[in-house]
Amino acid sequence: MERRVAERLRGTLGPLGLEAHAFKVGWYNAVLQPAFHLPYPDDTLAFVILSTPSMFDKALKPFVNKERLKIIRDPVDQCVSHHLSRVKEKFPDQRVDVMFDYEMLPSRKPKFLAQTAAHVAGAAYYYQRKDVKLDPWGKKKIFGVCIHPKYGGWFAIRGLLLFPDIEVPFLEQPAPVDCVSTEEKRIELLELFNFHWQDGRYRDIIEVKERYSEEQKAYFATPPAERFRLLGLSQ
Repeated sequence: MERRVAERLRGTLGPLGLEAHAFKVGWYNAVLQPAFHLPYPDDTLAFVILSTPSMFDKALKPFVNKERLKIIRDPVDQCVSHHLSRVKEKFPDQRVDVMFDYEMLPSRKPKFLAQTAAHVAGAAYYYQRKDVKLDPWGKKKIFGVCIHPKYGGWFAIRGLLLFPDIEVPFLEQPAPVDCVSTEEKRIELLELFNFHWQDGRYRDIIEVKERYSEEQKAYFATPPAERFRLLGLSQ
């Protein structure tokens, strides 16, 4: 069942520059405190959705051109929301719940922890302070970051698709590719991400197969309120 769902998702989302990676809710809940658990049985089938560098040209620009007058909030969020909501139409006999990376609970906690979901699904490796044996940062707060084996840091985690009526007790968990495998490189990655994230150097911590275009870099480097102008939209 998981394979059929995955093939249909990839056929729908792949041409848009989006990736879908399957996981069981139990894998995610097992590594988090109860306050962050997804409220589904452990064997529930879920997918984490990533946007790759090609999403900008394959999905965002066509969406903006077509829906120009209907864009009233962040264009990328609205584009991803549009396409993931349409995924439901591909599964008329299934309940499909969608969670987006920007959604918050009433407690102001995020609905899901995106990087943890990507890691347990094997989509991208979530490098954290605990992955460094000789920690050089003392009492500094150090945030972790996901690295994709193909795109490095040139990708984003956009949402979850959950299938509450499908249980996959025998789904095997894939390990994420440990592509930043040396202690020195992990320290460099976390240093770049935490203290120099604006320049984007952390994204190239590995040799990447594809990165954002210059147009896309300019778009994401622009303050959100001014991005409408870059896409030819009025605010």
